[in-house]
Amino acid sequence: MCPPSQQPFRLAFVIPPMTQLNTPYPSTAQLAGFLRSRLDGRELAIFQVDLALELALSLFSRKGLEAIRVELERLRVRSRGITGLFLSQFERYSESIDPVMRFLQGKDPTLAYRIASRDFLPEGPRFDAVGPDSASWAFGMLSVQDRAKHFATLFLDELVDVVRNSIDPRFELARYGEKLAASNPRFEPLRLALDGDATLVDRMLDEITERSVARLAPDAVAITAPFAGNVYGAFRVARALKRSRPETKLILGGGYVNTELRELSEPRVFDYFDFVTLDDGEMPLLCLLEHLRGMRSREELFRTFVRENGTVVLKENRSIPDIPHDVLGLPDYATLPMERYFSVLEMLNPMHRIWSDGRWNKLAVAHGCYWKKCSFCDVSLDYICRYDSSSVDVVIDRMESLIAQSGQTGFHFVDEAAPPAFLRKLAERLLERKLVVSWWGNIRFETAFTPHLARLLAQSGCIAVTGGLEVASDRLLKLMRKGVTVEQVARVTRGFADAGVLVHAYLMYGFPTQTEQETVDSLERVRQLFESGCIQSAFWHRFSATIHSPVGRNPEKFGITLVDAASGEEPLFARNDVQFEDPTGCKGEVTEVLGEGLRKAVYNYMQGAGLDLDVRFWFERKVPKAKVPKRLIARALGSLR
Repeated sequence: MCPPSQQPFRLAFVIPPMTQLNTPYPSTAQLAGFLRSRLDGRELAIFQVDLALELALSLFSRKGLEAIRVELERLRVRSRGITGLFLSQFERYSESIDPVMRFLQGKDPTLAYRIASRDFLPEGPRFDAVGPDSASWAFGMLSVQDRAKHFATLFLDELVDVVRNSIDPRFELARYGEKLAASNPRFEPLRLALDGDATLVDRMLDEITERSVARLAPDAVAITAPFAGNVYGAFRVARALKRSRPETKLILGGGYVNTELRELSEPRVFDYFDFVTLDDGEMPLLCLLEHLRGMRSREELFRTFVRENGTVVLKENRSIPDIPHDVLGLPDYATLPMERYFSVLEMLNPMHRIWSDGRWNKLAVAHGCYWKKCSFCDVSLDYICRYDSSSVDVVIDRMESLIAQSGQTGFHFVDEAAPPAFLRKLAERLLERKLVVSWWGNIRFETAFTPHLARLLAQSGCIAVTGGLEVASDRLLKLMRKGVTVEQVARVTRGFADAGVLVHAYLMYGFPTQTEQETVDSLERVRQLFESGCIQSAFWHRFSATIHSPVGRNPEKFGITLVDAASGEEPLFARNDVQFEDPTGCKGEVTEVLGEGLRKAVYNYMQGAGLDLDVRFWFERKVPKAKVPKRLIARALGSLR
C-alpha cells in the first residue's frame, strides 16, 4: 500500500438540480458531518455545492433573463401565451427579478408593500386565479408579507413556464429531466439526452459546474441523487467534470440509487462515474476515501459498484458493519450558503406551505421504520428494514448544535415515521431543557398518539405532522397491513388539530383490487375529515408496485399479475416500479380519470372550498354515489367530545 498523501484529500459534495430551494437537501450535510467526525482537516478538506440552488439563482437573475430572451430569439419562438408576455414586457421582468429574489431570500422585506400592490410585477395567466382583489383570500386576511410572497412565487412560476414551454421541456422548479430516469430499464434515453443538443439550461449547468465545482480542484466529487428528478442533472454534472477534470474521481449515491439501481449492470454508467454506492453513504464513502488515499485495496470497498473489464461488479464486503445512528455525527452546513436559499409560497394552505417556505434544520431521530409492514413500501431495503434509533439526549444535543451552527430553530424530522414513545420522551426533555424550537415530521396515525400526547408535543414545539391515510378504506388498509382504520385516523388527527398542530395526510389511489365504488367512498371519507377539521392538507398520488415491496415480491397475494414493461429485455439500468394487471380493480384509464377528480377535490378542500358538494361533482365521468354514512367521521369523533 502507498502511504497517504501529505496534502489533505479534497472532497466536494454536490447536490444536483433540482431539489427544494428553501433549505439544503440533508444528505450531503450529514455525510460531511460524519466524515469530519472521523478525519481531521489535515487528512480531508470537505466542500459542499448545491447546484440546484446555483442554477435557480443564475436563471432567475437579470443576466439569466437576458439569456432566456436571447435564446427565445435564436430559436425563433412564436410570441404567444406567457412567452409572448415575457418578450413584450421584458424590461419589467428584467427590472423586477433581482429585487424579487432578494425579497424571497429575506433580504428586503419592505419590498413586500410594492409587490402586494399588484402594480410592481407583470402578471400572466397564473395570476388569473387570484382575482382583482388582492386582500381577500380563502383563509381570511393574509399579511402583506404573505401576499407578496405568493405573488412573487407566481411570478417565478411563470418564468419557469417560459423556459419549459419554449426552451427546455424537461425543466421544472423541483425536478429536471425526471422522465429520463424514473424506473427506466434502459440507459439509452438518458445517454442520448446528455449527448444531444444542449439547451440553455444545460449550458448554464455546465458553466456553473465549472465555476462552482471544478475551481475547487477536488480529488473526488460525491454527487447525491435522491430522486429521479435529480438524475439527469447528476449525470450532466459528471459529464462536465469528466471533460474539465478527468483526473477527479466521481461518486454517485443517494435515494434513487438505493431503490432503482440495486441491480445495476449497465457499464456505460461508468463513462460518467467511477463509483456508485448503495444505502447509507457513511461507510461506503469512508472506505472509498481510504482506497483513493492508498490505504485500502479495491477489493475491500463496501457496497460499491465499479466497472472491471467492461462489466459492472458490486464490491459488497459484508464483514464491515454499518455506523450506529447514535454516532453518525452532526450534520455540517458550514460550507453551504444558507443566506442564499429562498422561500416560495405556492399554496396558501398553512400546512401545505411548510415544505417550500422557511429554512428547516433537517434531522433524523432514527434509521429505518419501526413498523416496516406496509405492503406497498420497500420494506426489504436497508433504509426501511434496518431500524436503529438514537437516544433522546443525543437528538437534543444535535438540535442545540445545529441551532448554534445555522441560527435557525426550526426542525424537520425526516424519519420514515417517528415512534410515539420516542416523541413523548423528546417532548418532555425539550420542555425540561427549556429549548425553544419549532418542529414537524412524519408519524403513523396510531392510537398511541392520544389527545394528551398531542398537546404535550404541541407544547414542546410541534407545529405539524404528516402521515399516511393512503386509500382511506378499511378493507384496503387491512390488505396493505397499514395497521390503522379510517375512524382511528379521524380520532388521532382531530386530537392533533385540537392541540393546534397542523395535519397533512398522504393519500393513494389505484391500489390492487380497489374498485371504482371504493375510490368514490374514499373521497367521501376524506371530505368528511376535512369538514370535521381533522386534516388541513392532503396529497393524492397513484399507487405504484415496486419490486422491493410485498406487492411486487408476492403479487399473487394481492390479486394482480406483474407485466414486464421492458418487453422481455433484461433491465440494465433502473428497476423499481413494475406494471401490473388487476382483473378485479379499476383499469388503467379509469384509474387515471378518477385520480384527476381526486386531486381536484383535495385541491379545493385545502382552500376550504367545495366541502358541501356531493363528491361526484369532481369527476368528469359518471361515477357511483358514495355509500359512506354522512356522519361516519362525526360519530367516530364522538368519544373526543
